[in-house]
Amino acid sequence: MKLAELFRTKSIFKLQRELTEGSSAHGPTLKRHLGPLNLILFGIGVVIGAGIFSVTGPAAGNHAGPAVLLSFMIAGLGCAFAGLCYAEFASMIPASGSAYTYAYTTMGEFLAWIIGWDLVLEYAVGAATVAASWSSYLLKFLTQFGIHFPIALAGSPFQNLGTYPDGTPVHGIVNLPAVLIVMAMSLVLIRGIRESAAFNAVMVALKLIVVVTLIGLGWSYINPANHQPFIPPNTGTFGSFGWSGVLQAAGIVFFAYIGFDAVSTAAQESRNPRRDLPIGILGSLVICTLLYCLFAWVLTGLANYKDFVGWDGLAPVSIALQHTPYQKLLPLVELAILCGYSSVIMILLLGQSRVFYSMSKDGLLPAVFSEVHPKFRTPWKSNILFAVLVSLLAGFVPSSVVGEMCSIGTLLAFVVVCVAVMVLRHTMPDAPRGFRTPLVPIVPIAGILICGLMMYSLPADTWLRLIVWLILGFFIYFGYSRWNSSLATGGKAGQS
Repeated sequence: MKLAELFRTKSIFKLQRELTEGSSAHGPTLKRHLGPLNLILFGIGVVIGAGIFSVTGPAAGNHAGPAVLLSFMIAGLGCAFAGLCYAEFASMIPASGSAYTYAYTTMGEFLAWIIGWDLVLEYAVGAATVAASWSSYLLKFLTQFGIHFPIALAGSPFQNLGTYPDGTPVHGIVNLPAVLIVMAMSLVLIRGIRESAAFNAVMVALKLIVVVTLIGLGWSYINPANHQPFIPPNTGTFGSFGWSGVLQAAGIVFFAYIGFDAVSTAAQESRNPRRDLPIGILGSLVICTLLYCLFAWVLTGLANYKDFVGWDGLAPVSIALQHTPYQKLLPLVELAILCGYSSVIMILLLGQSRVFYSMSKDGLLPAVFSEVHPKFRTPWKSNILFAVLVSLLAGFVPSSVVGEMCSIGTLLAFVVVCVAVMVLRHTMPDAPRGFRTPLVPIVPIAGILICGLMMYSLPADTWLRLIVWLILGFFIYFGYSRWNSSLATGGKAGQS
């Protein structure tokens, strides 16, 4: 094997020509339906989930105090630097592969494979984790109406779910609600991008109404004394308040931003991707960061940050609402979480299937996964594959085992895109760009440093799981992909 083969790149000009040709003898293509508002709503749909309710309290109570507001800003800033780099690539290469395609055109096939394989892990683990959480919130919501779902059918067989009245331990059989929500969202995606966008718009509207209502109602009851001191003094331990606590909390709340890069995977379904994708990526990120900061300010203003120590789930919101006349709004929050998580799951599954579609078109995966349904114009076989795989993950694997893998996968993709922008500015400085990342190389370097710092803060076992996943990917690449790549076969691979 020649080393140069690992770093062969896909021509941007050839890729642009393929994208502008539209339907061809190779069969139906993805349908271009999405406008800038659809893309902004996709970004909000995947970023604003239960994280806004559940992550803020523990991050404030255990690490940053009221300065969790700064933690959201730092995490958002890291995403913003990466988002500016994503926006440049999206305006140049409006393809559905996101960071995978960007790496393929700049740094070569092998690194593109690593990023594509990494993105598959990110979206699969993310969707499965969110589906498991969706299941737990559904059970809480149903109990408000006296409906008690069998607990053994709402948990992994590897989880201890408590005890029966006689003291017998309760073990799960399957997390059935998690399986069902993954299947339902996959069916929406298969049905078409128009239907997916409409469903997401409704879910986003419902959860934004609840979030904005809570911010508006709670603002009048903020106690300024709860924001003093804004940055509590460090206790002598790294990450326990002080500036180190603010930074560690930034790594924790970053999980709430995961998935905004999925907007770029919808490039081939955007009507005017060169203009609309930068708007969708950056617009949704600004809106989400603003909402996170406002909510953090209200939450820590209603109750003292010490009241949130050790609490997770809906407890922080419940504690904060006790300082207002609106304690009965908690079921509305649960409904917002169910709506929010539904759209998060759908968009993560969307991103996953589109990355797989692009890798299949390039011959790195079997051609069956790039087949587009003749009526629905969606990569339906990829959707079916991930409906099965993600539902198995959600139904049988404890979410605590896989959750942090999602963060490291996203951060790795961000770092690669930031590097790729600098590479492309050197190799193709005069290529037309609908959007240019400002202050290169300062912005991409800042993105690399902030995202790299957050990666460094993640636990060692998270790194180990990522390495194991990548090793599995190496076997597939060297055993199948490098021999069937379109670049290796003269463009004959990946055609269905």
